[in-house]
Amino acid sequence: MNFPDNLRYTKDHEWIKLEGNVATIGITDFAQRELGDIVYVEVETVGKTLMAEAVFGTVEAVKTVSDLYLPVSGTINEVNPTLADSPELVNTDPYGEGWMVRMTVNNPEDVKALMDAAAYATLVGA
Repeated sequence: MNFPDNLRYTKDHEWIKLEGNVATIGITDFAQRELGDIVYVEVETVGKTLMAEAVFGTVEAVKTVSDLYLPVSGTINEVNPTLADSPELVNTDPYGEGWMVRMTVNNPEDVKALMDAAAYATLVGA
């Protein structure tokens, strides 16, 4: 499994990449493997300000639907438009073309409190 060092991770298997005060968020390689084939990603929170650990959407696989949890507090700015027609990108490129949302982070320092790649790998037993 792949856990890039330049990202931070949550216990709920989301990753976050911070650039200034704008973050890109998706689910981890571990999460997409556990879910199986992704068939739909639903995010209806664009423009909303949410607290850390709030549900910002859902991801639907062939056999299950899972909530998506925001790693830090902030405002959802954008949903990855490519996922509407190609949700399988979450499986094939979870850290690249399979990103889910971009948001403005309330406090960029909050990202530092999340797990680094080594801690996340330990969490999932990798």
